[in-house]
Amino acid sequence: MPAVTVSDVTVLPRVPEPGEAAVDRPVKSVTTAPSGFEGEGFPVRRAFAGIDLRDLDPFLMMDQMGEVEYAPGEPKGTSWHPHRGFETVTYIMDGTFEHQDSHGGGGVITNGDTQWMTAGGGLLHIERPPESLVASGGLFHGLQLWVNLPTADKWLEPKYQDLRGSESALVTTHDGGALIRLIAGELAGHAGPGTTFTPMTMAHATISPGASFRLPWRRDFNALVYVLSGTGTVGTARRPVRTGQAVAFGPGDTITGAADPTQESRLNGMDVVILGGQPIREPIAWAGPFVMNTKAEVMQAFEDYQKGKLGVVPDAFIPHSGARG
Repeated sequence: MPAVTVSDVTVLPRVPEPGEAAVDRPVKSVTTAPSGFEGEGFPVRRAFAGIDLRDLDPFLMMDQMGEVEYAPGEPKGTSWHPHRGFETVTYIMDGTFEHQDSHGGGGVITNGDTQWMTAGGGLLHIERPPESLVASGGLFHGLQLWVNLPTADKWLEPKYQDLRGSESALVTTHDGGALIRLIAGELAGHAGPGTTFTPMTMAHATISPGASFRLPWRRDFNALVYVLSGTGTVGTARRPVRTGQAVAFGPGDTITGAADPTQESRLNGMDVVILGGQPIREPIAWAGPFVMNTKAEVMQAFEDYQKGKLGVVPDAFIPHSGARG
């Protein structure tokens, strides 16, 4: 899992450990992600399945894509499809992914890069492995997060952010025990490159075997941790967690956890995604690729899509074997 690495984390800026007066957030729930398939058949774990939307708010869902070793000809993506009313965030740790949308956004991301697409009032887009990866096969591992938009922003003009891994803010814990890649939002005064409409923080952390973390967290944010790989514990009660499990925390000032001293030989530690955001607390009407506030708005989105009002597939697009249909 290369993402973004450094040879010596001790040279990085350090996140100070919160004081004793800070309230550690209790663990509210630990859930295990079920496995499934998305798009043309790439394997995913539904990271937030089983968590109440009120605890996820402002997030809607997250899929861990892979980790999978593709044989030549096997890599798969999605066909063209619509979105309205929210943002999709695609983060790649291993492999390569292409994006193109009907609003002119597009790019290729690889280890540690992020594609941040604000669907807003609506567009069409496609995500797929490049032809070179389809031909060669190889390791693929990433995730896609859906972030809700408040009513005032659901009709925004679509926007696309191409965030390079090299732009991520890299920090470490007070004792150098974890490498934290800050993708969006702030952590102890350090800011990631992603611009968000909904106040939030997104980070990818690698906690060294036997190391722990205690991070300051905005009290008005919710707090979620998803284990990408490895084993460890969360909360002051040291509740066990492992690959494919999501943790929802209760209220407080800090997020706490630790990596087990012994990990799989191929792992550098326990890898987690840390998320938090300011809850929107608005009604959610959600059907397939549309997330609005009322059922009527969702029905209108389907009608607009059928009438071609959400955009058209660019003439220059020519599908290849990795993105049939």
